[in-house]
Amino acid sequence: MVFGADELRVLRRALAVALRPAPLPDEDVRACLRLAESVDEAEGEADRMRAFLLADLARYRAALPGSVGGYLELLQDALAGGYPPGADDLAALRALRGNTLAAALLERCQVLPAPRTRLVSLPGGRAADEPKQPRQPRPEQPNQPKPSRDPREPRKPGEPARPMPKPSEVFPPRRRPKPPPEERAAG
Repeated sequence: MVFGADELRVLRRALAVALRPAPLPDEDVRACLRLAESVDEAEGEADRMRAFLLADLARYRAALPGSVGGYLELLQDALAGGYPPGADDLAALRALRGNTLAAALLERCQVLPAPRTRLVSLPGGRAADEPKQPRQPRPEQPNQPKPSRDPREPRKPGEPARPMPKPSEVFPPRRRPKPPPEERAAG
């Protein structure tokens, strides 16, 4: 959201009054109310634009595979706006895995809805003073990959925590479709 010079002056006066309460002239009160209405209107417009984008995304998803380019571009825009990918998006991206952009978006989307990992305490905190009790093994959950090593164990020197992806792998450059070459009729 961007404010103009007049709106910034009104906002500055409103903040000054909020810090040092004092009676306001009627014109300042009206200016503050107009600014509040403008902010509410801008927020409503942003909500309408978000709803339009999500509806458009659903239309493009329903028209797959014929609308791959438009769908992937809209999905990137939606993700940039904070859209959490749903099961439909993940299924569509899995079906389009042959497309490099779709594959990169699938990796990105799988990270976004992934469940958060459990917090593990580190040695040396308040628990270091308490007597140690044997740990109860967690029940194994089916269909989950087993870690190659226990995450509670400290890493060995030189062992990478996880390979760091390049920015170009996570956010591939957007390529606009090239217009078809113009054909000229001889004659």
